[in-house]
Amino acid sequence: MRHKVLPKKESTIEEKKAEVLMHLRGYKKTDQKRHPEGITTYTAKTKVGDVILYCIPGQGTIGVQYINKLKKVMKDENLERGIVITSGRYTQAAKQAARKRNVELIPRMFPAFNLFEHVMVPKHEIVSAEEKQAMLQKYKVQPYQLPYIHFSDPAVKAIGAKPGDIVKITRESQTAGKYFAYRYVVEG
Repeated sequence: MRHKVLPKKESTIEEKKAEVLMHLRGYKKTDQKRHPEGITTYTAKTKVGDVILYCIPGQGTIGVQYINKLKKVMKDENLERGIVITSGRYTQAAKQAARKRNVELIPRMFPAFNLFEHVMVPKHEIVSAEEKQAMLQKYKVQPYQLPYIHFSDPAVKAIGAKPGDIVKITRESQTAGKYFAYRYVVEG
């Protein structure tokens, strides 16, 4: 009797985005579950605690009900933070609910590949508190006096920077060598 080999289920674009996001932020995946309604959840360890990634497939609109479902899962699994990844759009009510419930919404234009592997994308990193103080004293500026970078920028989303953070961008140049640029992360 021959056994039938079932084909491996192809990853959705949202699952690929979740894998890239975990890799770029240095998260360690601890669990992955596929739910009957098509949603995939990942649990991951981070430097500041565990997080759950909620992958919602499709191009539809994501409303408050998804944020509430995720918050319930977060409460059941005793997790502080959640991340929603989708190819759809978020309603304004979902954005407001996510802000209140410690849920990060990944924009639909977030890439499903490591954008830092591209030759034209320089290294981005969040500046530590010590480096931030030293840099601000060296240049005699306040954070808001630095050039801005929007928090929805794909590179900023990839590293997990939040409004108020300072991002250090390291570029390589044939004429200037290695040089650094600092950007202040703003919301809107």
